[in-house]
Amino acid sequence: MRRTGFIWNEKFAWFELGNYAGSVLAHSYSMQPDQHVYDPEVVRRFRNLVDVSGLLEELVQIPPRAASELEIRRVHTAAHVEQVKEMSSLPTGGDAGNYAPIPFGAYEIAALAAGGAIVAADAVMNGDVANAYALLRPAGHHARPDRSMGFCIFSNAAIAGRHLLNRASVARIAYVDWDVHHGNGTQAAFYDEPRALTISLHQDRLYPVDDGMVEQVGEGAAAGTNINIPLPAGSGVEAYCSAYDRVVIPALRAFRPDIIVVPSGFDAGAMDPMGRMMMNSDGYRRLTRMLIAVADELCGGRLLFLHEGGYSRWSVPYFGLAVLEELSGVATHVVDPHLDYHRAVGGQELLAHQVAAIDAAASIVERVPRRG
Repeated sequence: MRRTGFIWNEKFAWFELGNYAGSVLAHSYSMQPDQHVYDPEVVRRFRNLVDVSGLLEELVQIPPRAASELEIRRVHTAAHVEQVKEMSSLPTGGDAGNYAPIPFGAYEIAALAAGGAIVAADAVMNGDVANAYALLRPAGHHARPDRSMGFCIFSNAAIAGRHLLNRASVARIAYVDWDVHHGNGTQAAFYDEPRALTISLHQDRLYPVDDGMVEQVGEGAAAGTNINIPLPAGSGVEAYCSAYDRVVIPALRAFRPDIIVVPSGFDAGAMDPMGRMMMNSDGYRRLTRMLIAVADELCGGRLLFLHEGGYSRWSVPYFGLAVLEELSGVATHVVDPHLDYHRAVGGQELLAHQVAAIDAAASIVERVPRRG
């Protein structure tokens, strides 16, 4: 059993986008508004499954705090912070564009999420816990330094990373983003930062459709520190595990970070409405084991998961529980009722066109700056 931190606050589930017709409203009011796909019940059900499984009492519960404006502005521009403050103070909120509605009270909750990422990072680096999972909302990995995007307001992972790089004990950090969408905000925050390795596995040209290409490798002194693995739609567990074996793990071994941060979206699941991938709870369990092993090898086991997307009320809680069981080493009585079906769905094997995509990303690994 390992001491695993868990960060949650009920206010995270109060980030409520309500009824929303999405891009339809930009053209005409011709579609009945629906409940926004970024449903707070997904994270609440995740947290509640951890509770009723008995695992919650085995975890080290760490209260979040609000990130200061100074901490947020290590990543984001003053204009962006002021826009969020202004919109979130309006009784009906606002809309920053790029699929980023800003509801009333959003600044307070987004600052709490960013601060939750910071306290989780500190707990891991201080040795208070061996690893941690921060169940945050709103998500962050699409938020660029100058704007909100894709349901994300502030880049939680990047804010925590900048905080870590200010510590004398941290010379290098690495990100492994397995959300089905490209981690464009984290990439943008560190694209010219040689102390950060950013790896994103995502569905090819899903969101943003013009980002996340394998040719984007970082710039200047950071050339070789950004790796995109755009997998074809329909990729399942074996494709993800192969990408880890051939790209993620070798890149981490070359870079040798002091901590590994995982922007953890579960929207690559087979039942998710926002992606077309075929991951399942056993697949996330396998990937987590691989990350634990390489973290033990490289950086004293220091591993931090920061929650991102995932939109299926049915499956996300089981994916999250599988990850937390692996992080903590505690097995619960809970069985994923969807797993047998997910395993049986056709196309889970590694296919030739998926190999080609992984080959392209693997060619970048030799460019990763080696730590002496």
